[in-house]
Amino acid sequence: MRNEERDIPDAKILERQAKVLHPGGWAVEGERPLATVLGSCVAVCLHDPHQQLSGMNHFMLPQRHHAHTLPEDPDTVLAGDYAMEVLVNAMMAHGCRKQHLQAKAFGGGTVVHSLHTMIGENNARFAQSWLQREGIPLIAEDLGGPWSRKVIVLPSGDVFCRRLSARAAERENVVEQEWRWQEGQKRNVSDRRSSNIELF
Repeated sequence: MRNEERDIPDAKILERQAKVLHPGGWAVEGERPLATVLGSCVAVCLHDPHQQLSGMNHFMLPQRHHAHTLPEDPDTVLAGDYAMEVLVNAMMAHGCRKQHLQAKAFGGGTVVHSLHTMIGENNARFAQSWLQREGIPLIAEDLGGPWSRKVIVLPSGDVFCRRLSARAAERENVVEQEWRWQEGQKRNVSDRRSSNIELF
């Protein structure tokens, strides 16, 4: 997904330049692309067209139910309600205006039929309803379905989204990485730097 009027580098080049976000991560960038891999998780990308800035988060669950399940690292926000607040505030802290923000949302796949089947659907609905409630237009989305996804957002607001193979083994691998990451966060915040998620 991209704006064809702009000269955008090849996705492989962008991937090498990108700052990679893991589950619970968020960032605002004016120079580097941001990238992530999604299964049932959702990433919301925010952009202010008046600024050369974009932000992205990566959340695993719609809302915080128990404060003790969240990691102590303030840069790691696994729940969507907190992840959205943090990202909007970070964009505003970089000079963006909330009334100028535009959103693109990705992920929320039903990638494995198990106890976690509804999580992707719930994440997708949460992102849509939160943005609508806050008056931030959702100008593009690729949500739901049986796919996992790789996403790269540029400071210009352009986004690359690739749907990954629907083969069961690959879907399960993405979901396993997401949930292993969450469990690692509960045990040790330092594990955040060691997860192996590869792009493209």
